[in-house]
Amino acid sequence: MKNKIYLPDIVGGGYREYWNFKGRFRICKGSRASKKSKTTALNFIVRIIKYKDANLLVVRKTYATLKDSCFTELMWAIETLGVSKYFDIKLSPLEITYLPTNQKIYFRGLDDPLKITSITVLKGVLCWLWVEEAYEIDKEEDFEILQESIRGVVPNGLFKQITLTFNPWNEKHWIKKRFFDCEKDEDILAITTNYLINEWLDDADMKMFEDMKKNNPRRYQVAGLGEWGVSDGLVYENFYEMEFNIEDISIKEDVVSIFGLDFGYTNDPTALFCGLVDTKLKEIYVFDELYKKALTNFKIYEEILKLGYNKEVIVADSAEPKSIEELRELGLERIRPAKKGKDSLNNGIQFIQDFKIIIHPRCKNFLNEICNYTWCKDNRGRPINTPIDDFNHLLDAMRYAIQSINRQDRFSFK
Repeated sequence: MKNKIYLPDIVGGGYREYWNFKGRFRICKGSRASKKSKTTALNFIVRIIKYKDANLLVVRKTYATLKDSCFTELMWAIETLGVSKYFDIKLSPLEITYLPTNQKIYFRGLDDPLKITSITVLKGVLCWLWVEEAYEIDKEEDFEILQESIRGVVPNGLFKQITLTFNPWNEKHWIKKRFFDCEKDEDILAITTNYLINEWLDDADMKMFEDMKKNNPRRYQVAGLGEWGVSDGLVYENFYEMEFNIEDISIKEDVVSIFGLDFGYTNDPTALFCGLVDTKLKEIYVFDELYKKALTNFKIYEEILKLGYNKEVIVADSAEPKSIEELRELGLERIRPAKKGKDSLNNGIQFIQDFKIIIHPRCKNFLNEICNYTWCKDNRGRPINTPIDDFNHLLDAMRYAIQSINRQDRFSFK
């Protein structure tokens, strides 16, 4: 193969140590637009070409999310490096083959763990593992099972390595304690990257981060600088921003749809929460939102109609029975008031705290609220068992919405 390329022109800067590291664990937490996934994809394609006995396993929590993430990034890397003619790409099942040597890149999901531990390679050894969005691995025990796939003796000059890439949403995650808070170990490289080392961003991209820095400093620390999520005082800590396929989630047996509406007008926005709940795995998927001020009831109806949710069960703030009745007459026939009672606020919060909350990146207002929704503090600065009355419009709508999960009301995506 005689393609002549100059890698720094393609990869850019900021990842030299990461690129060259050959120890057992290579960990990269980074902010959005830190180019961690693209750099990792480029690195693995270069490695596959360089090491003729190496094979790679790529893992995410669910197999369905691989096609639009790691698989696409690796195809991009192959095209960017100008080596497409040397690779065979298969979609069913997902698989990439380096034709000159028949080396493979395999793709698996933790939703089928037996397929991970039973991989047998035809050429060389399975020596590298890439876990993208590694925060999705909730339990360290599941990670240990993954490690079993990278085992055995490797030929001279080759090395075994596990690479984890992820956004640092939760500082209580086991990854922090194991790889970032541990004593210095030559077998561990744990780095933090951010958008500031991404030379491919344009002025509009940079302005987005500068606006975030000014308007939402809490989120900027995580989504901008790649620091661990500031969980001290947050009402909800177990949340993650992640792209997901709505249809794939909605067809699962234990998944139901929920919709909640919080009224606003002049100072506060009207907020519609749209979610899917996996009642077995205790997961809430936030897939859409409405967040606008100065909406009359007729405008609320029009907005919900435009979004296509007018036939769904919508649980609304019971403090406005007149608005609920008017919306019902306008055409939201299945809208109904939330049940409120003594301690309903805290009871609802405690119920939701048992769930993992996965937020689609397009739900920017929900992300903003959940990153800033904290407990009140007493005059000594200690948190008390009452949340602040701010950053709570979509979060209140979520509390109303989740009251419907026992009714098994499904939303049709047809």
